[in-house]
Amino acid sequence: MKLLCCCILSLLFLASVEPAISSLGHFDKIFSFGDTFTDTGNGRLLNAKNKVPDPTAHLPYGQTYFGNATGRSTDGRLIIDFIAQKLGLPLLTPSLTKNGNFSHGANFAITAATALNVSFFKDIPIAGMLALDTTMKVQLQLFEALKPSLCSPAEACPSGFFDKSLFFMGEFGVNDYSFSILGMPLPEVYSIVPSVVGNITEATERLIKHGAKTVVVPGISPLGCTPPNLFFFPSTDPASYEDDTGCLKGFNELAKHHNTLLQEALKTIQTNHEDAKVVYADFFTPVMKMIKSPWRYGLQSDVLSCCCGGGGEYNFNISAGCGMPGATVCDDPSKYLYWDGHFTEAAHSVIAKGWLKTLSVHNHMIEAAYRFLNIAKDSA
Repeated sequence: MKLLCCCILSLLFLASVEPAISSLGHFDKIFSFGDTFTDTGNGRLLNAKNKVPDPTAHLPYGQTYFGNATGRSTDGRLIIDFIAQKLGLPLLTPSLTKNGNFSHGANFAITAATALNVSFFKDIPIAGMLALDTTMKVQLQLFEALKPSLCSPAEACPSGFFDKSLFFMGEFGVNDYSFSILGMPLPEVYSIVPSVVGNITEATERLIKHGAKTVVVPGISPLGCTPPNLFFFPSTDPASYEDDTGCLKGFNELAKHHNTLLQEALKTIQTNHEDAKVVYADFFTPVMKMIKSPWRYGLQSDVLSCCCGGGGEYNFNISAGCGMPGATVCDDPSKYLYWDGHFTEAAHSVIAKGWLKTLSVHNHMIEAAYRFLNIAKDSA
């Protein structure tokens, strides 16, 4: 009884104290996978190699933090950049960098990446041209090809090599749904959610089999609030929009459905791999908080408009996109949620803080559980 009381008091104490970043433990490497939200330059390298025009290869992209374009689809840093800096690690080197330094990890994320194989989109109008062979499967293959070179001598990494590495599996899913909706009715897009989530969970387990001990798996952001979806899929029915946000209800419900299935799947993975930490990162909630209460985050009231764009509703214009002739940039990107349809550095900073806190809380719970087991063992 005394032991039980102590346990309850300990858990209450943990719940009442905001965990410090130091409770994250010591990570010496980060390995990241994903799409545009995480790409720190792989897309730019591919476009340069294939001689494809790339707006992210020049200003105003990168203007807020770097002072020059880096291939990031924003004005400055991404979520993964803030996390690396908070953990005292260098910004991640894109994995396609020739002779890159990967001693502190690597970023395999590539713009336009999908969770589903590219073959799925070949018969969908327009999507067949947009979906590239930069999928999650391809990124995992890049990781597996790089893995032997991470160890010295170059051989299969020994047991425990990734114990202090932090893995990010995604965000994945946004492009799967964005491409699919171009040729499928929204209700039909719901049918692919289990496949998208299934591929993400399979990839997560694959990383664990490679030795990953801490894997963060982000959900997706509110699809109904993005300027591109609001621009391309307007509705004449007021009931199609959320009263308090102006976002498209159907798209947001799709995002919620994806996130629900993903969280359920991750719980199963955690149960099957008790020696690893599988952490869900909420992408949806922090964005919705900024949309519903922009003033609390120093954002302008017209929160669904882009900072960089070619005019029109939501300042999103496909013929004059950010970085193209005819586009202009707002005076202060820190007052905007959206940069070019993707998020601004200011938004990334808010989201990163939430993810770091989630990871810290998770570590606290794990540590508390181990302490409880040790106490129970000693008192037996």
